[in-house]
Amino acid sequence: MTSDTTAIRSSHARLAANPALTPVLAVMIIAAATISGAWFFQLVLDIQPCPLCLEQRYAYYLIVPLAALLAFGAARGAPRPLLVAGLVVIALAALGNSVLGTYHAGVEWKLWAGPTDCTGQIGNFGSASNLLQRLGTVKVVPCDVVQWHFLGLSLAGYNALISALMAAIAAFGAIRSARR
Repeated sequence: MTSDTTAIRSSHARLAANPALTPVLAVMIIAAATISGAWFFQLVLDIQPCPLCLEQRYAYYLIVPLAALLAFGAARGAPRPLLVAGLVVIALAALGNSVLGTYHAGVEWKLWAGPTDCTGQIGNFGSASNLLQRLGTVKVVPCDVVQWHFLGLSLAGYNALISALMAAIAAFGAIRSARR
C-alpha cells in the first residue's frame, strides 16, 4: 500500500466519522460561488440589482460565514448537536431564500404583483422646480423587469433553485448527523 492510498483512506474515514463536514463544505462552496456570481453580474456586467435582489443576498451573507464556522467546528470535533443546529439554521435560511427567489421570479414574469416600492409606474416626482435634479440622481431598478435570463430562467429563478439545493443539502446533513 502506498502513502497516497493510506492518505485517501484516512481522509475517507474522517469524512465518514463526521457526517456534517461534507454537507457544510458543499453548501459553503455553493453559497460563496453564488454570491460571487451576483457581484460579478453587478460589478462587471453592470446588471444592477433591484431591492428584491438585494434582499435575496442576505441569506448568503448568513450562510457563507456560518458554514465556514461549522466546517471549522466539524473538522475540530465540535459537539454534534451544535453542528445539527447550525445545519438546520442554514437549511431554513436557504429554504426561505428559495421562497423569496420564487416570489421574485413570479413578480418578474407578472404572475403576481410585487412590492409597490419597486414595481409598476414611478410616481411622485416632487415639485416641478427640482424634478430635473431628482431625475438625474435617482436610478430605479424595477423588480418586475427581467434584466437577464438564460434557458428561460432569470437570476431570481436560478437563486430559487440554488437556494433549494442548499436547503436540501443542509437538511440531509442535519438528518444524517442527528442519526449518528
